[in-house]
Amino acid sequence: MTNALTTAAAGFGTGLSLIVAIGAQNAFVLRQGIRRDAVLAVVGICALSDAVLIGLGVGGVGAVVVAYPGALTAVGWIGGAFLLCYGVLAARRVLRPGDAALRAEGEAAGSLRRAVVTCLALTWLNPHVYLDTVFLLGSIAADRGALRWTFGLGAALASLCWFAALGFGGRALGRLLARPAAWRVLDGLVAATMITFGTLLAVRA
Repeated sequence: MTNALTTAAAGFGTGLSLIVAIGAQNAFVLRQGIRRDAVLAVVGICALSDAVLIGLGVGGVGAVVVAYPGALTAVGWIGGAFLLCYGVLAARRVLRPGDAALRAEGEAAGSLRRAVVTCLALTWLNPHVYLDTVFLLGSIAADRGALRWTFGLGAALASLCWFAALGFGGRALGRLLARPAAWRVLDGLVAATMITFGTLLAVRA
């Protein structure tokens, strides 16, 4: 039971570290939350999409590792390298902050249909989402063996919590995340998490 909780917590932390990066999807969800426009639909689409992609990563990469045990070493080195790069980039943003505020300006979606279409496009047409959720999380989960689905569940829960916070707490978070200093703190946490998990993944490989 303890191992399962620890694994789920690790998945939650890793998933959250990848999700909170500034991007068009986060800005869109925040904007919808600030304007209280189709928030439930947008949050649901983002969280469900991430859950599906995480499932594909956990199942796909995990299945490859089970079928070809030697692939675990390659996945460990490649996944570890990606995570370390993520960590270094986040650490660089802490040391050299730019205009890192999360902005939500622009017109509101205006209708439920338009909000849904925009949200789907920002989610599924973003190549980075496949790298983050399918490959990176899938490779880290594969290292957990039989508990890889528990790790994936933790990551999916992190996605749900983050998007729900952005959407339903949009007005409060909008003021906070508009400050570059807030993102320096988040980037610091992301850097520490990514470098730690990247190192562990590479060492285990």
